[in-house]
Amino acid sequence: MSLWSIVSQMPPEEFGSLFTEFPRSLRCLLADWLENQPWEFLHGSDAFCTSVAGGMLSAMLEKLRSAASSDGQQCQILQQVSSLEGTYRRDPLRLVAVLKGILEGEKAAVLKRDRHLPLSFHRRQEELKFSLGLQRLQHRVREIQALRERSSQLQDGAGGEASTLHPLPPAALAAPQELPALVLEAVKELEAAKQQVLKRIQIWKRQQQLAGNGAVFEENLAPLQKRCESLVEVYFQLHQQALAASAELGSELLPRLLERFTELLSSLVKSSFLVEKQPPQVLKTQTKFQASVRFLLGPQLLKTSAKPYVVRADMVTEKQARELALSAYSGTLSESTGEIVHNVVALETNPTSATCCANFKNVLLKKIKRCERKGSESVTEEKCAVLFSTTVALTPSNLTVHLQVLSLPIVVIVHGNQDNNAKATVLWDNAFSEIDRVPFVVAERVPWEKMCDTLNLKFMAEVQTTKGLLKEHYFFLAQKIFNDHSASLEDFQSRSVSWAQFNKEILPGRGFTFWQWFDGVLDLTKRCLKSYWSDRLIIGFISKQYVCKLLSTEPDGTFLLRFSDSEIGGVTIAHVIRGKDGSSQVENIQPFSAKDLSIRSLGDRIRDLGQLRNLYPNTPKDQAFGSHYNKEQTGKDGRGYVSTAIKMTVESERWVRARAAPPPVPPPPHTHMGLFPAPPLLEPPPQGSPRW
Repeated sequence: MSLWSIVSQMPPEEFGSLFTEFPRSLRCLLADWLENQPWEFLHGSDAFCTSVAGGMLSAMLEKLRSAASSDGQQCQILQQVSSLEGTYRRDPLRLVAVLKGILEGEKAAVLKRDRHLPLSFHRRQEELKFSLGLQRLQHRVREIQALRERSSQLQDGAGGEASTLHPLPPAALAAPQELPALVLEAVKELEAAKQQVLKRIQIWKRQQQLAGNGAVFEENLAPLQKRCESLVEVYFQLHQQALAASAELGSELLPRLLERFTELLSSLVKSSFLVEKQPPQVLKTQTKFQASVRFLLGPQLLKTSAKPYVVRADMVTEKQARELALSAYSGTLSESTGEIVHNVVALETNPTSATCCANFKNVLLKKIKRCERKGSESVTEEKCAVLFSTTVALTPSNLTVHLQVLSLPIVVIVHGNQDNNAKATVLWDNAFSEIDRVPFVVAERVPWEKMCDTLNLKFMAEVQTTKGLLKEHYFFLAQKIFNDHSASLEDFQSRSVSWAQFNKEILPGRGFTFWQWFDGVLDLTKRCLKSYWSDRLIIGFISKQYVCKLLSTEPDGTFLLRFSDSEIGGVTIAHVIRGKDGSSQVENIQPFSAKDLSIRSLGDRIRDLGQLRNLYPNTPKDQAFGSHYNKEQTGKDGRGYVSTAIKMTVESERWVRARAAPPPVPPPPHTHMGLFPAPPLLEPPPQGSPRW
């Protein structure tokens, strides 16, 4: 979503003061194009800024002339275009300042209303900033080369070496004695561009981790690879110019510069070694898994070797991961914490796709060596990781680099019953870890609002629905996790929740934690209730006490669906029964599990129960659930058998009817079939339990 797509829907009067020097009508014609230019990142008034500003002015005028040809007010637009050209052609930087002010004003208005700008807008702005910085670096290289050539001409009075890059006009050249300062400035800008690339890589890694909880993730690494390659290309050009200017730079400055060059390349190369496909974050021993790593600069820099480069995968503990991180991944692993089968794979370059990857296809964790745990920490809270490592030689510098990268945190389990608690550890770590943290430090307590966002993200991703949790659901969940039924929704918003409350402390009066209960709801909804939830037929997250309050004043037969409080992975029907005297009673039918709903669907169960009439507040049940009913089989099937069907009833009603009917006449003794006497009547089962 662009900034303009929001601004164009807002009242024009909010932006009246912005368009004193630039017509709003032209802003409308330019639309998204305007915010896709680097107006906001053009600082200064040197030759580079003036040149870029002039180029953007020319592009804008061409854009407006093109738009005018298809507009009904062509004459007026062309007049405005002519006026703009006359005003700004001699001073394009003034236009930059005007349009920068317009965009700043639009952003401020959107922030005031929505409190945030579209993520796609931020991403595009970051791309514009990097692209402009790269252009400036390329300009610096040309400037340095032209200055060296001029210096050479002044020294020997000859023509000097011919420029292989675009020469700059003489007015743009600095004095020869300024060459060291110019090179230093270029190296500083190169380091800033490198930091921008490293930050973008860290953001990609963080987004990859959030995707583990269900967040949308743009996993395509091609744009990042292109950035790295563009920067390395400028790096080699600048490095070459610095070596060529060794005499001007002097014996003291040159070694320091070369050291900075080496550190810069090494840092960029090491950071471009990434885990493209993560291993499972809950990993069961003796189970095969897949993973892949990618070396973004491999196609550009990897030196041809007679023996193929290989990548090794090893399990490391949290302590080992921390030691590696603190050594900036310059150390080597002393001992693997687990035995991995098929853990060595070739690092291969694909010329067609221009990628350099190592694909681990049949990896198996044979066994794990547990480390000492902290305090009351359980095995499902113990985090480890896979360390991928290799040593490569780079061209043309012939630099040997040891590459290492850690996977996301992994919880290793040996039994399926550990899966639930392991998922809780992973969910918490994915949601609340910080970028570039010390492995695998994560907060013990987080704001409740962030927890709500995490639960909603996980719920929508697992169930695969576009219908998320509502504020009423968050209120119920807060009451449950904090065991507080007196606080308001606003009170909960300012609270924080701890890891212990999330998945260590048993809920009052229950035998399970908050996460174990919530994960049960996730599993049930994903397997059996997705369509009902997506149609908003299930309130779900609501307490039994509040249900009684809602239904007590409703007509007989009004019902709703909620997730069971007392059972993991159960959904129940609460309905109101009114007596002849007008008194009401709310009954909760025994919860249905996923196994129950696999036998007979929720929609068919609701159809079976005649006492259910209207879904709360007042929707007839056939109107609400009709599309979820399965077609009943009648007559004979293809093999000649008469069809049968399972129907659900509520036991309490059957026994009421049985008590109201006259007692059956027992058959004569000689008519009883079988070897045993007829069974006696059973005692009535508990009220409210379903019966087939």
